[in-house]
Amino acid sequence: MAFQKRQNAESSPGGFEDEVVRIYRCTTVVKGGQRFSFAALVVVGDRRGQVGIGYGKANQVPSAVEKAIKAAHKNIITVKLEGRTLPHEVVGRYGASRVVMVPASPGTGVIAGASVRAVLELAGVHDVLTKSYGSNSPKNVVRATFEALRSLINAGDITRLRGVSVVS
Repeated sequence: MAFQKRQNAESSPGGFEDEVVRIYRCTTVVKGGQRFSFAALVVVGDRRGQVGIGYGKANQVPSAVEKAIKAAHKNIITVKLEGRTLPHEVVGRYGASRVVMVPASPGTGVIAGASVRAVLELAGVHDVLTKSYGSNSPKNVVRATFEALRSLINAGDITRLRGVSVVS
């Protein structure tokens, strides 16, 4: 399934873009036949260090996507980047999924699978190497990537935590 990229002012305030990572279809069998419901996994970001993920469920796909976008806007985080890459190597874990992300030299690009790529590109990361281990379920992989980005810390934060000054 191809990703859907949309950028419209009504659904994404503040210059945020959204990307549908996956649409899930659930079927329940009732007396008259089958009844379908849908769920959407969506990533929103401004490509400048802010990213959020959302999951929404509804009886039609557009409604599920809109609910997911609204949920994603509620849990946006600011990613601490160092230029166009990450400040350090990081491992994100969620459920049975593990995502390892390593900073890369300029010009490398985003070397990642589809689910991880969606989160990193909308976060504004341009050069990174990634590897996903364990479960390859898009829900868990996206959440593991999100947790890894949330746990990033830069040198300035470390010096403030330790109460020391860095002499260059």
